[in-house]
Amino acid sequence: MRNRVQDSQFSVLHAKFSVLRAQFAILVVAIAIALVTPAHAAARSFLWKVSGKGSGVVYLAGSVHMLTPAHYPLAPAFDAAYKDSDLLVEELDMAELLAPTAQMAFLSKGMLGSDQSLEKLVSPATLALVNKALADLGPAGEMLKRFKPWLLAMTLEQLEMQKAGFDAGLGLDKHFYDRAQENGKSVQGLETAEYQISRFEGMTMEQQDHLLAETLKQLETEKASISKLLDAWKTGDAPTVERIVLADLKSDPVLYQRLLVERNRNWLPKIDELFSRKGRALVVVGAAHLVGPDGLLAMLKSKGYTIEQQ
Repeated sequence: MRNRVQDSQFSVLHAKFSVLRAQFAILVVAIAIALVTPAHAAARSFLWKVSGKGSGVVYLAGSVHMLTPAHYPLAPAFDAAYKDSDLLVEELDMAELLAPTAQMAFLSKGMLGSDQSLEKLVSPATLALVNKALADLGPAGEMLKRFKPWLLAMTLEQLEMQKAGFDAGLGLDKHFYDRAQENGKSVQGLETAEYQISRFEGMTMEQQDHLLAETLKQLETEKASISKLLDAWKTGDAPTVERIVLADLKSDPVLYQRLLVERNRNWLPKIDELFSRKGRALVVVGAAHLVGPDGLLAMLKSKGYTIEQQ
């Protein structure tokens, strides 16, 4: 059971940090799936070609980090962008993510101290939701109570997605990372695993309590939300994706700034530098980072770049 739990936690680092979902400022299925769709059924994909300064070109793709085998092969636009690029840039270099040191850091940061207990840290209402969610897990449920609220929220949602057949190993960013390794393409990360962990570890206990409670309340409606999200994604319907992803997130300004806006602003100069390269780059990040007034697409447009949806 220990190995299963550790594997789940490590998958979460990849699946959750990138994808800020509406319920707790993260999208566990953070957003960008390439569905098997006939070419005539969808004229656009959740992918943009950005140009305008010199000859540089950067492709921006939204990413859902948990998929099923049925979601492959990808839409042709994604494959074309990958083949046209000599560099893959993702939220974080997966080589770092897969390193044992990153796994241990994630687990150690997400565990409660020996002098702490979940019962004393969260509100009675949130604790009641936790007990209900863990009721059928037996001893494993008690073990999960040793997680800090932010990690417990991510873990329970991860497990729910696994029950629905989604696998972080089949995520869009993992797919392109594996291809880049096979093809000898360079891979870069926009941030480190340590920084991603800090976005959650630095939350106040009140924020963690809220995140955990909202996650548990929405688990039962998760499948329906994901279905609507993917329907919008496969037709390149950015406004609908924006509405689904950012609606609840914006209701918590602190988390919205911490988990989305601050990271976008940190990434912008790094993406800007890619345009001075001789080659072309494919940037794959959670789709929540692309949409909305504080999204990367809006930021790049304000800097004078030309944005073309593919």
